[in-house]
Amino acid sequence: MQKIDQIFTLGHQDSTGYARTGTIELPHGTVRTPAFMPVGTNATVKAMTKDGLEEIGFDIILANTYHLYLRPGVEVLRAAGGLHGFSGWKGNFLTDSGGYQVFSLSQFRKITKDGVKFRSHIDGSTHFLTPESVVGLQEAFNSDIQMQLDVCTGYGTTWKKAKEALVITTDWAKRAMKTWKETPDEYQGKLFPIVQGNFFHDLRKESAESVIDLDPPGIAIGGLSVGEPADVYSEFLESTARLLPPAKPRYVMGIGTPDYILEAVRNGIDIFDCVLPTRNARNGSLFTRDGQIAIKKERYASDFGPIDPECGCKVCREYSRAYMRHLYKNDEILSSMLATWHNLAFLHGMMAEIREAIEGDTFEAYRSAFLARFFGNRE
Repeated sequence: MQKIDQIFTLGHQDSTGYARTGTIELPHGTVRTPAFMPVGTNATVKAMTKDGLEEIGFDIILANTYHLYLRPGVEVLRAAGGLHGFSGWKGNFLTDSGGYQVFSLSQFRKITKDGVKFRSHIDGSTHFLTPESVVGLQEAFNSDIQMQLDVCTGYGTTWKKAKEALVITTDWAKRAMKTWKETPDEYQGKLFPIVQGNFFHDLRKESAESVIDLDPPGIAIGGLSVGEPADVYSEFLESTARLLPPAKPRYVMGIGTPDYILEAVRNGIDIFDCVLPTRNARNGSLFTRDGQIAIKKERYASDFGPIDPECGCKVCREYSRAYMRHLYKNDEILSSMLATWHNLAFLHGMMAEIREAIEGDTFEAYRSAFLARFFGNRE
């Protein structure tokens, strides 16, 4: 099989806009889109078993190349048969290249045109990653979707600095694609290059055009949800998405709240990920149709109803708000486990509803009703 093939099949585009359903064909199964991907940085979604993720119904999860490269290391993962053999997860893995860590752990790294030199946040040891070596790492991990090494810049970066970062990212995308095409035939994972350009429309256009020229299997939009106001996020998500070819699957990196998800879907985005739903769960913030609730509040001490009466997940069927508050207040491990299950099941159910609304050409009505209720009853 050729490295570059048509992996996305359009299901239906909502008649009122750009929201669309579809499927992405990957080595470990079909991904129904739009799809939210839980983040499993260290080849595990915190507080969840692989069986739980499968029971909820996820097709794909995310792991992080930077963290896995440092620990347990590529040789352990290679010997285990990649991420699937190591973790036992039978679905797909998307692996982030570590580019976001280059951004978020800036005090530990130095970027050159050749690659990134960084100090491990674990033990201070020095490492050097290149676009080529990162492709090789993700091949060893047997990633189903792998990402190019890129340079992400934060909100407020000057045009000049954003341009410098984009020049490097563009060069790295070309080098990554060349290396990926040369990987062994038995490796069937797909490489997604990343559109960057910060919050400058001319740079975004330049980046999108260079990525499209590579004719990759799919395309990621990076550099959003990095501290910018919500209206700026919406503006640049929309303008960037309009630049991308409809035949390619589109991935927006780092979004996972209902409002940001709905905005992405509205603009024809197919997949997205974020740590917030699971991180918030561990901190006692739970999704409901009427907004997020802080389970630690006294008002839930004798509330024996479910987290969300309209949620059919097993946590809502079997446990009360009062019990969830009790677990959280006593730092019980089960608190994180049940809260994480609920938040992920809530989003998974929401994605199923979104797909149904798109198929029925009612997405905009669904979006408006969902947001009005979700933000209309804040605690």
